[in-house]
Amino acid sequence: MAKNKNVKKKFIDVMDTTFRDGFQSVFGGRVLMDDFFPAVEAAKMAGITHYEFGGGARFQSLYFYLREDAFEMMDKFRKIVGPDANLQTLARGVNTVMLDTGSKELIDLHAKMFKKHGTTTIRNFDALNDVENLKYSAERIKHHGLKHEAVVTMMDLPPGCHGAHTVEFYEKTLRDILDSGLPYDSICFKDASGTSNPQKIFETIQMARKLLGKDTHIRLHTHETAGVSVAAYMAALEADVDGIDMAASPVSGGTSQPDILTMLHATKGMNFDLGGLEIGKILTYEKELQGCLEDYFMPPEATMVSPIIPFSPMPGGALTANTQMLRDNGIMDKFPEIIAAMQEVVEKGGYGTSVTPVSQFYFQQALNNVMQGPWEAIAPGYGRMVLGYFGKTPVAPDPEIVKIASEKLNLLPTTEKALDLADADPAKSLESWINRLKEENIEITEENIFIAAACQDKGIEFLKGNGELNIRKKSEMEEDCKGEKKEMSGNYTVVVDGQKFSVQVAEGSGDVQVVAVDGEAAVAAPTPNAPTGDGVEIKALLPGNVWKIVANPGQSVNEGDVIMILESMKMEIDVVAPTGGVLKSINVATNDKVVEGQVVAVIG
Repeated sequence: MAKNKNVKKKFIDVMDTTFRDGFQSVFGGRVLMDDFFPAVEAAKMAGITHYEFGGGARFQSLYFYLREDAFEMMDKFRKIVGPDANLQTLARGVNTVMLDTGSKELIDLHAKMFKKHGTTTIRNFDALNDVENLKYSAERIKHHGLKHEAVVTMMDLPPGCHGAHTVEFYEKTLRDILDSGLPYDSICFKDASGTSNPQKIFETIQMARKLLGKDTHIRLHTHETAGVSVAAYMAALEADVDGIDMAASPVSGGTSQPDILTMLHATKGMNFDLGGLEIGKILTYEKELQGCLEDYFMPPEATMVSPIIPFSPMPGGALTANTQMLRDNGIMDKFPEIIAAMQEVVEKGGYGTSVTPVSQFYFQQALNNVMQGPWEAIAPGYGRMVLGYFGKTPVAPDPEIVKIASEKLNLLPTTEKALDLADADPAKSLESWINRLKEENIEITEENIFIAAACQDKGIEFLKGNGELNIRKKSEMEEDCKGEKKEMSGNYTVVVDGQKFSVQVAEGSGDVQVVAVDGEAAVAAPTPNAPTGDGVEIKALLPGNVWKIVANPGQSVNEGDVIMILESMKMEIDVVAPTGGVLKSINVATNDKVVEGQVVAVIG
């Protein structure tokens, strides 16, 4: 589109995603508020008036990893940018920002609390593009005086896959939104994996403009992960989009959104005004942000463009969150295999868009397939998705996988609406969470109720003052390497002469245990349960933490009884008795870290 001096430039609304999606996509959301607030002030001085500042996974990450209150962060952010800025958050329809689907009471409380704490607009999506999952949340968002941005989620399918994620599919989804009568102020097409090809983007935005008319605000959100984000934005601009999302360096490009400066450069000489932003002021803002984040360890994969992502679509925000957890658990070497395994998981899962929570379901199932063998274990979220508990998938999941999921999870498939299922669950009522706060002697406020409901046990721990601080700063990592100020301790898997051993490392002269993992070769998969002269050893199939011990030594158990629950990669993993007998020993304690193949219990 050549510049025409006689044509007024079209104003394009720019949302700065730096402080929400940018942080999530690069650091897994783990950035402390006091470290980045000076950059918010710099962004304001640069003329930015529209920010994504909370919601999505950045809600939970503050409680899970930062010992910070998301509502307090939002209040302080609003104070910095002033009353007129458009502050936007991300919500997942019937899930809002919770770990699971929410009841009507909790969906209403989400909108009420986010309005109270500074939000202007909520972008609201469903990963399955099931419009039934958007209706009630849209109604409550508008009821509480917020703007509602309804979303169609996008991606490209792996090669050879058909049946969804075409222009026709997005038109049907958009028509379903319009026919439902749900209230909206704008429409967004959201591609969290950045895999949609630019021609499809162009045709989709054109379709939407024709269907919605010239007065409806249409936006595109994408990521650079697959290397086509700038081309996608240029295609959307040509097709008459009204708004795009960008981030500031160093949390731009790679797994995040295109950089503001990159897009200002890409549109030079064209009839687009990107928010009235000026290169000099953006340079000053980005310099301040770089200083604020200088000490944060940047995962190398966060800065990369991956040509294989279209084959195994993994959103930027989920990619770095997952690699952080892989590092935490000492299995980062498995990452390439997990990404490769995702293609089959996507193909057989019904083509839900790879965006939270579905992207996490895909990753968890791919992880299980790599670590435990293909389809030997079903990730709870993935299994419940193919069984229909999160809504209707775009196409029917593979029947064999549905059968396996039903058997493994002991759940029947359902066609009931996700909202109806959640609303019928007493554990998802306000009363249930109020009672839990009373039991824990925690002050009963609407904020605390929502924190507990959204983050469950980790939310309760935060409210009791026991939140975990888990960030990576280069200065602290250097101290760890020098061994001057921090102790090195924990459980590790080491390889000696091709054999794997579980090693407990401790400072000083403390007792140290070295346990052969069945003397197995390093290339072999772990044997789940091995009989010995003293009984049947039960081993951890994945690294993680001991979340809860259910049974006690001396207790009689039946085959399939849960002995303990591990937490790994945002999954709660049941450790079950492989046979009936008497539990001879529990070899770990609550909160212990365990490694792959470690003996956690013995049955006699």
